[in-house]
Amino acid sequence: MSIVSAYLLPHPPIAIPQIGKGRERGISKTLASFRQVSAEIAKQCPETIIYITPHGTGYADYFHISPGEDATGDLARFGAPKLVMNASYDTELVDAISRMAAEMSIPAGTQGEHDPALDHGVTVPMYFVNESYKDYNTVRISLSGLEPVMHYRLGQAIFAAAYRLGKKTVVIASGDLSHKLTSDGPYGFMPEGPKFDNEVMTYLGKGDFLGLLNIDPLIREKAAECGYSSIAIMVGCFDGMDVDATKMSYEGPFGVGYGAVKLLPAKPNSARNILEQYEIKQLAQIEKKRAGEDPYVALARKSLEFTVKKEGIYALSAGERNVMPDEMRFEKAGAFVSIHKNGMLRGCVGTIGPAMPNIAEEIIHNAVSAGLKDNRFPPVQKHELPFLTYKVDILDAPESISGPGMLDVKQYGVIVESGYRRGLLLPNLDGVDTVPQQIEIALSKAGIKPDEEYELKRFKVTRHEP
Repeated sequence: MSIVSAYLLPHPPIAIPQIGKGRERGISKTLASFRQVSAEIAKQCPETIIYITPHGTGYADYFHISPGEDATGDLARFGAPKLVMNASYDTELVDAISRMAAEMSIPAGTQGEHDPALDHGVTVPMYFVNESYKDYNTVRISLSGLEPVMHYRLGQAIFAAAYRLGKKTVVIASGDLSHKLTSDGPYGFMPEGPKFDNEVMTYLGKGDFLGLLNIDPLIREKAAECGYSSIAIMVGCFDGMDVDATKMSYEGPFGVGYGAVKLLPAKPNSARNILEQYEIKQLAQIEKKRAGEDPYVALARKSLEFTVKKEGIYALSAGERNVMPDEMRFEKAGAFVSIHKNGMLRGCVGTIGPAMPNIAEEIIHNAVSAGLKDNRFPPVQKHELPFLTYKVDILDAPESISGPGMLDVKQYGVIVESGYRRGLLLPNLDGVDTVPQQIEIALSKAGIKPDEEYELKRFKVTRHEP
């Protein structure tokens, strides 16, 4: 016995009558799905329910699994302090998942808990589950900032751990979909909001996990969703098997998408090795891109690969120097190297002005720093190298400007300066669509408050990408 069912469920506190106070009637389809799931779980009688939540202890490079024997959580912040949920943790399964993750080189475990209290990503679906069924243990797993493939692999580890122990287990992927569905909603409207929700519900309702993994990261970002990574873990639990998928409900009357989907495992199916198929497709696309690399991008890639594999700094041979563009050999300039993996940023480091004898050396050192020293990400590992893509931006000298009116997010990068603090944002970046947004991000990177005095500079770049 192992995982017997899995459900995508939203977590709107307003669904609970003591909080909604009548407003919950506006999401009647979601309420019906909650209660159907509760009844189904009661019939399944699982030993353990795994709650995957976007609102627990989160790290950029680590999956946190709640430790200890038990936990409680209330809904006081939503106006219902007397609504208290209690969870008895399945320590045996927690240990097994942690061990399996370690075997699979997935960074997951029970270290670094910030707040042991159950969050609303758990307490809201738990409230409805507990209406029909309470005799179960719990595992609470939080999301990370790692790419969707790593979340999918954690799902594989969860399945393997539950299977080893013979635990009858249910998985609940807690997560709302887009928060950008309507202009009168609390978060406004983006066209990517409805598009994202439609893609998720279509792919998940058909059991098309490959389609789910291939959803454009930029669409996800602009949709302002919080459920995709929970879904990726959930579907990873069923890699290599057929599933019976049922779309239970979808609605978004408050400007936020609430989707409910049921997955039931069927028979093993070697043709549904989804992760393997995804990685094969990714590698083919990357190889095609690499065939079109120019000398700038090729040098960035070779530099990081050399350092990761051999732990040294790449040295240009005389032959390489002779065939590269004169600009790379004889000119100096600031340069940024950006690294991406599965469509997500994996590292970006650069210099505003030249720090090395020539552009080639600038690229070599900044590529290594982007891969190994960008403290937003863990250092690139050898097994990741085939899946990485690179961009190189060569910067023109910055010029002072009188105000935001002299900026254009597509044409100019921006530098903000206040005393010794300085922040930079490159031009023409995915997801950065307006000048105020561009300045806001640069200020945040510099640690400068918007109401402080600061100077603006702009610069152009020559971008090299395959």
